[in-house]
Amino acid sequence: MMFRRTVTGRFVLRLDDLEKGLLGSLVAQLADLLAPKAELDPMAAMVGIDPWAERSDDPALARLFPDAYSDDDEAASEFRRFTERSLRDLKIANARTALETLARAGQKVTLSAAEAQAWLLTLTDLRLALAARLEIVDDDWQRPEDDDPRAPNFGVYDWLTYLQESLVQALIEGPTL
Repeated sequence: MMFRRTVTGRFVLRLDDLEKGLLGSLVAQLADLLAPKAELDPMAAMVGIDPWAERSDDPALARLFPDAYSDDDEAASEFRRFTERSLRDLKIANARTALETLARAGQKVTLSAAEAQAWLLTLTDLRLALAARLEIVDDDWQRPEDDDPRAPNFGVYDWLTYLQESLVQALIEGPTL
């Protein structure tokens, strides 16, 4: 199970029902996590300013929306106010694209180039959110013992990493026959 590019330029992934269900559940949870918690004033929405945007206490959201300026809280806050809503909307749109393509597919998911890009960004966001929950901060992490209750979550993280890597390879390389 990995992505491959066809001679027509589409991207194909075969998933069994369990994998498809798990991926759909993860993407839906990501979309829920990303959903704004408050409606914007219509004028603020029109110009893309979010007056309530602030660094989240949730480690997953903090990882998905990091401070632009680590040494200047005021500048980071101002930057967030002007950029977070549009970034959030883009992340949600990518997640919705992934959900829509999963819903229309059987065990064979076929994506256009634009859909493949949305999937790539969604897989990245899923990995970042899960890594934050699992407290993975770099590539030098150790998988816990099998009796650790978090072990299955690390397996999901590995699986998402594999999916993402196979999609990157399919995007870089040419079609396979």
